[in-house]
Amino acid sequence: MKELEQQFGLPLFQRLPHGMALTDAGRALLGHARSVAHSVARMQDDAQSFRDGDRGVVRIAACTSTVLQFLPADLLRCHAAWPDVKIDLQELNSPGVIQALGRGVADIGIYESTLGVLPLPSMPYHEDRLLLVVPAGHALARRREVRLADFIDHDVIGMSEGSAISSTLERVAAEAHRSIRMRIRVSSFASMMAMIDKGIGVGLMPEQVATSFSGNRRFRRVAIAEDWAVRRFVLCHQPPAALSSAAQAVIDVLACEFAERETSLKQ
Repeated sequence: MKELEQQFGLPLFQRLPHGMALTDAGRALLGHARSVAHSVARMQDDAQSFRDGDRGVVRIAACTSTVLQFLPADLLRCHAAWPDVKIDLQELNSPGVIQALGRGVADIGIYESTLGVLPLPSMPYHEDRLLLVVPAGHALARRREVRLADFIDHDVIGMSEGSAISSTLERVAAEAHRSIRMRIRVSSFASMMAMIDKGIGVGLMPEQVATSFSGNRRFRRVAIAEDWAVRRFVLCHQPPAALSSAAQAVIDVLACEFAERETSLKQ
């Protein structure tokens, strides 16, 4: 540690009577150190895979909505096509996926499309639709569908700050010149359901996720009759020259699956 401080010419640790704490400079450099450690771990994993006769390890960073709804079936197809390829799946929110791609710690990233387009090769992935989930005794529980104006005055259980769902909700509320009563934010759909179950508020979640989490009489799923409730996801990846053959094989399987699904929908 002293050598690091001498190299950078900065105190990275504050010496305390009962231990040590990072300085502001130390906290700033910690992220870089973790990135280097992750890269070294990737090198070791890839080398081990080839020593064992595998095709390599593919790092995929994906937002939670796609991990819960689409990736299990899609990765099963990848495994069937390339059984020797290992997948290292990082479940993040959409901004986290974009950061992982930008830092080069993910070969492939899947995120919600409204958060922007990266200067990397990309293609459309799946799409989903948000629903409103409410307690069975809620005033909106008997509605077949709602619009933003119908629930914006109710307390909303939001996802963590920066998540695609929260960003979408805040954007459409701002366009309507309204404010969201987002008193509590949570980091998972399971936590959101726990809050809804206690009557703390209502929540937005993808249709397939809502069906799996709220399939009992204590909850009601209400359709949102507005276009903003439809979300589209993007599959983005590193430039071809930076991809291993294993990563390219996984991308090819996912791209083929998307093309087959689009053809089926047009027929």
